[in-house]
Amino acid sequence: MTSLTLTPGATTLSDLARIYGEEAAVRLDPACHEDIARAAARIEAAANGELAVYGVNTGFGKLASVKIAAADTATLQRNLILSHCCGVGEPISRRHARLMMALKLLSLGRGASGVRLKLITLIEEMLARGVTPVIPVQGSVGASGDLAPLAHMAAVMMGHAEAVYDGQTLPGAEALARAGLEPVELGAKEGLALINGTQFSTAFALAGLFDAWAAMQAALVTSAMSTDAIMGSTAPLQPEIHTLRGHAGQIEAAATMRALLEDSDIRESHREGDTRVQDPYCIRCQPQVTGAAMDMLRMAGRTLEIEANAATDNPLVLTEAGLIVSGGNFHAEPVGFAADMIALAVAEIGAIAQRRVALIVDPTLSFDLPPFLTPNPGLNSGLMIAEVTTAALMSENKHLANPCVTDSTPTSANQEDHVSMAAHGAVRLGRMVANLERILGVELLCAAQGIEFRAPLRTSAPLAAALARLRETVPSVVEDRYMAPDLQRAAELVRRGVLQGVTGIDMPELNA
Repeated sequence: MTSLTLTPGATTLSDLARIYGEEAAVRLDPACHEDIARAAARIEAAANGELAVYGVNTGFGKLASVKIAAADTATLQRNLILSHCCGVGEPISRRHARLMMALKLLSLGRGASGVRLKLITLIEEMLARGVTPVIPVQGSVGASGDLAPLAHMAAVMMGHAEAVYDGQTLPGAEALARAGLEPVELGAKEGLALINGTQFSTAFALAGLFDAWAAMQAALVTSAMSTDAIMGSTAPLQPEIHTLRGHAGQIEAAATMRALLEDSDIRESHREGDTRVQDPYCIRCQPQVTGAAMDMLRMAGRTLEIEANAATDNPLVLTEAGLIVSGGNFHAEPVGFAADMIALAVAEIGAIAQRRVALIVDPTLSFDLPPFLTPNPGLNSGLMIAEVTTAALMSENKHLANPCVTDSTPTSANQEDHVSMAAHGAVRLGRMVANLERILGVELLCAAQGIEFRAPLRTSAPLAAALARLRETVPSVVEDRYMAPDLQRAAELVRRGVLQGVTGIDMPELNA
């Protein structure tokens, strides 16, 4: 297992992608330890003082006015965690849970939360030794932080709840013991610091971002293949067109598609004498649509990178000012907006891809390709219903793309009267990206079939490499057969980034 040393406040999207994609272990730069210890000392002093400090010597939420005796500090934090373990639904994946834990480390590492170093060390060791809390997917409204999911993580640190270790789901205390770790008794504010933050929502939003970006890269390949399959024009890809508009994503998408289609015999065969003046928008406007989605994803990425490095619990210890101040950094509105942006981009990449699929299988629009890409139409239906499946997936993503951040509802006896619903917005991204991968998988099947019908004309070398990779697992559709496994295998190629890997063309980077 790889290991990363992260600097709180300066961690990059590339670092976070490694944590998600490689399940890298994480340790904080020891340079942050001094600030963490200073804040912890201030919280300890406040716990023994007379001044009411929220969550340190008071109750929580609507019960903030109830003063708690210093002798009950540990009980207060224990009760907080156990009472907030109210998550429901299926457990989240190991990758999501680990990313969430790493994000919590980054937040605590800013030195404004008031936790002891032993909590930091325990999370680091859980990541290094593979102790993964069982965290139900439902229960957060995205303010006062992702309370329920984070409580399930914190409960394992205390020796409660459940965790997965060495492939087994075990009681929290047993999972820690098998890994050679001991549970911690929480001190003043430490329970609140662990659960009062946006790390669940941010982890899912980041995962959605990374997976959506990979799918977008695959869409550049499948869209280029579709263009060659229907003998579309590459004139709309000329760089001057896109430079005159100026959007970075559009310029980059057009450049990538030009490189993918360069030296295609199919393209060269119809430069002269083609009676078509313009291609449909799903071919002609690909850089404008996919490029806009790229720009949207990068905007969301900038927001999430900032959030990943943020201190998001409450109250915060302002050590330089000597203050402990209640605020609202737990409110996940920025994450909710970012998740909604990602959802829009995913839906639109899929929408235009679906129209390309519909174009290729339509004999009246595909420039002499056989109906539904079967050599014997009528007796065979070919890819007719595969296109229908893409329509269903596209429609589902359109519904899922409706904004979540506007759906606030009051909670906690109206004390917490506006919430972000960022968790909803972020969790749905996984389902949406899976739908997009399946749409692109079908486009890959259709475009490959269409290119093969253009023989003896050949496509470009990069697209021929992508087609050959598909044919290693999915043969051409000559006669009707049981199609579901073919769709699944094609979607897997999209999901695993195989298309980008075989073309030899550099794909756009998220951090550009």
